[in-house]
Amino acid sequence: MPNEFERRRILVVDDEERMVRFIRLNLEHDGFLVSEAFNGRQALEKLRDDTPDLILLDVMMPDMNGFEVLQMIREISNVPVIMLTAKGEEDDRIRGLELGADDYITKPFSPREMISRIKAVLRRTEGASGSMHGLIEVDDRLKIDFDRREVWLDGKLVKLRPTEYRLLYHLVQNAGWVVSHDQLLTKVWGYEYRDEPHYVRLYINYLRKKLEEDPSNPRYILTERGVGYRFVDFRRKNKPSSTAAS
Repeated sequence: MPNEFERRRILVVDDEERMVRFIRLNLEHDGFLVSEAFNGRQALEKLRDDTPDLILLDVMMPDMNGFEVLQMIREISNVPVIMLTAKGEEDDRIRGLELGADDYITKPFSPREMISRIKAVLRRTEGASGSMHGLIEVDDRLKIDFDRREVWLDGKLVKLRPTEYRLLYHLVQNAGWVVSHDQLLTKVWGYEYRDEPHYVRLYINYLRKKLEEDPSNPRYILTERGVGYRFVDFRRKNKPSSTAAS
């Protein structure tokens, strides 16, 4: 049976390498793309760099446990999270759900149960938020495929640096809505850059030079002065209002 969620990116966070290998093998067999993290700090870096579609997060980890990592994830992202717990205790399950987890799996678990729960959460969350998968046609000129990490402009592939790609991803994900400087700094660069707004301005300019016909009069990446940036709401096919570039 084909996997309707093939090539979705799953981040597996667990300090047990054997468990990570077991999960990776089964997920890749079902068509998922898998990245790994073995502690909380690595998990937050992977969340920033790999923009996963779902996170499998172990509760019992050294230094920073899964609940602490989940709290930090929820400060910067709404990515679906399934908690992995060896205890199976009701208190742990309730705590995870209250902190923003979407589901939980109790160890030991079967590959079929894991795959089933991942697909159920993806189906639920993607249905509620709108899909960022497949070819996104912003207009006749600009097309984006986040599954393949490709951006096409006038039929030609545009080469983006990793930071430019992450910035574009978060802008397009929130198309039609203003994303503040602080939100972009935290999601794209990380906590340590929250007081460095010039990074956002610099990389917005980089993106505009690569994507806009006239970077000084942008049609895709619009400035909301004193607040942040807004990607044109291509879903409604509205004409963007005239907004000056910064």
